[in-house]
Amino acid sequence: MVKSRAVSAKGVQEFRPYITRSLPVGSQITCADNTGAKILEIIMVKKSKTRVSRMPSGSVGDFVSVVVKKGPAELKKQIYGAVIIRQKYPIRRLNGSRISFEDNAAVLVTPEGEIKGTDIKGPVAIEASEKWPRIANLASIVI
Repeated sequence: MVKSRAVSAKGVQEFRPYITRSLPVGSQITCADNTGAKILEIIMVKKSKTRVSRMPSGSVGDFVSVVVKKGPAELKKQIYGAVIIRQKYPIRRLNGSRISFEDNAAVLVTPEGEIKGTDIKGPVAIEASEKWPRIANLASIVI
């Protein structure tokens, strides 16, 4: 397992475990909040570095830009920000366990981190709730 260290805004090194990026640009994922959107398509992954001819990919906790593919007419074909809260591909935790979810899911979020909906359906990965505290507040189950 590759471990990465990042320097925070305060200049302190913080440990951030590596999570396999399993959701490339073009992936269709379910929307896990109550905004009305059903299916989202990833069009861009923020803060993504990659190699030539490799698709930018996202993982749990990443901020992505999405387009609503299925949902109410006022939401369709609009670009929104979203945070990925679940992925099917197993996530390896520091204690050695692996966790995988039934589906790939995200919640619609404003650029400041405020959630558009008022409820989150299904479980949320701990990795996403640590990065985004507002998501942790609304989540019914954090795994």
